[in-house]
Amino acid sequence: MFLRFLVLCCALFCLPPAPAAAPQKILRVLLTSQEAALDPGLATDLPSVSIDENIFDPMLRYDYLARPVKLQPNTVQELPQVSADGKTYLLRIQPGIFFTPDPAFQGQPRELVAADYAYSIRRLYDPALKSPWLFMFEGKLVGDEKFRTKNGAAKFDIDAALPGLQVLDKYTLKITLKQPDSNFLFILATPATAAVAREVVQAYPGQAGNHPVGTGPFMLGAWQRNFKIQLLANPAYRQVIFNSAPGKDAGDSQIALALQGKRLPLLDSIEIKIVEEPQARVLGFLDQEFDLLEQVPPSLSDMVLQAGQLKPELSQRGVKLALFSPLQTYYMWMNMEDPVLGGYTPAKIALRRAIALSYDSREDIQLMEKGLAIAAQSPLPPNVLGYDAAYRSPVAHDLALANALLDHFGYLRGADGYRSLPDGAPLLLTMHSLASNVGRLRDEVWKKNLDAIGVRIAFKTDKQSEILKAARLGKVQMAEANWIADFPDGENFYQLLYGPNSGRANYAHFNLPAYNAWYEQARSLADGPQRLALYRKMADTLHAYNPWVPRIHPLSADLLQPWLKNFKRHPVDFTNWRYLDLAPGARK
Repeated sequence: MFLRFLVLCCALFCLPPAPAAAPQKILRVLLTSQEAALDPGLATDLPSVSIDENIFDPMLRYDYLARPVKLQPNTVQELPQVSADGKTYLLRIQPGIFFTPDPAFQGQPRELVAADYAYSIRRLYDPALKSPWLFMFEGKLVGDEKFRTKNGAAKFDIDAALPGLQVLDKYTLKITLKQPDSNFLFILATPATAAVAREVVQAYPGQAGNHPVGTGPFMLGAWQRNFKIQLLANPAYRQVIFNSAPGKDAGDSQIALALQGKRLPLLDSIEIKIVEEPQARVLGFLDQEFDLLEQVPPSLSDMVLQAGQLKPELSQRGVKLALFSPLQTYYMWMNMEDPVLGGYTPAKIALRRAIALSYDSREDIQLMEKGLAIAAQSPLPPNVLGYDAAYRSPVAHDLALANALLDHFGYLRGADGYRSLPDGAPLLLTMHSLASNVGRLRDEVWKKNLDAIGVRIAFKTDKQSEILKAARLGKVQMAEANWIADFPDGENFYQLLYGPNSGRANYAHFNLPAYNAWYEQARSLADGPQRLALYRKMADTLHAYNPWVPRIHPLSADLLQPWLKNFKRHPVDFTNWRYLDLAPGARK
């Protein structure tokens, strides 16, 4: 018996050790402002849309490496069949795709079907939702004029007849447009058109954005609102194999080779931190707290760049620098319905024009952006369809002209140097800004600009999400904002001034019949000289009435840790997390 025991002990101790479990691949990233609701139909802020991209699935998505951009199937079996007249789209959903579990499904697997996309599009029309994305469908779908409901009308019926949106069978959706739309396939790739489950929306009335449930590569894990968000790889995610030909950029072949044939996503989880202070972002990257830093804060670029190149000590650490021109426009908008600043009379236009003339884009780019930007001449950034490189704004920095304009229209200076309204009442403007160091620096820029023309201004600080919420309700007089293209066409930017979008993405509440007519005409045209002429008229109208002060188009300097693999910024997709990988053990 004792011999047997010795043999057994020997056998046990001589066994080879069990293989160690592979270390978890955890991507660590930051977002620069607080997230709002994680609801595809509502989200317009960059943090929320970035997260939504990874939780929810539109029917189409962009090829990761293709430049110019190229669409590919996402949840559909193939690219949509489009009729010869360009008005009808037939989309067939892949069977066997499932939403991540939620109590709303009562413990049952919930398959994605065509009706989910029909519901998600119909939901954008609900006046209670106030979706900023309704412009993508409003007036385009056959029969939607009867389907639309205005605030104060009868209760919205999401199941009312809508001939332009038909579910033919469990997996087939038919969309019929009134007119051809050259951007419609791009629209079907936006996060706003991703599928949400009706049961989830109904289970959490008015709170669907706090319960994001999708079919995408990641699902929500821990969530400490406005501080830290965890995304977990979706264990039930369908089999998505990377298949993309390399583009023309250097490094594309290496990325394509590393990803070809791999099942996505490659990461186990993503840890996202909200870091609003620029210095904390840079220091966090330098301390290896984050795996990448997109868009180095220009005011702190000297910490990592030298003469436009990566500092030698960072290069020696293996850090990489990637330069990118995002499809993004920064601007300051003024509320056209505000009793002091708004209106279409010559005196009100003169006040806004003078404010626009006070803005010095050269100084802003040099001092605030450290050269990492170009001056915006119109709402359109370079590389967007419809961009006119020859166009120049007729409203340039000119303090003498701004002061003369205000004098002429009766905005007279008092003994303290500040102006009054033409009726003699005090003139005081209020700008909403971010409660952060960046917000305070931007406040200083505008105070300097307006002091130079004798206009007194006060600042009200708040969170980005709260400013946007108040702006949609018309309760903000003026504020800075930025817009990143959801699809690579000028329509996506000019809709920001389209009258019917007031209360949505048109924060300025600009509503001019001529502009609205040109916008409607332009969105029915393909890219070409006729549409370019309309875009020029719309840009001229912007500068004539000055609801905006177009500021800059940023140039992004991105920093990558040496262990981060497969990184490439996409012109339209905000995140590339599903493609990223981490070299094993590199962080050590």
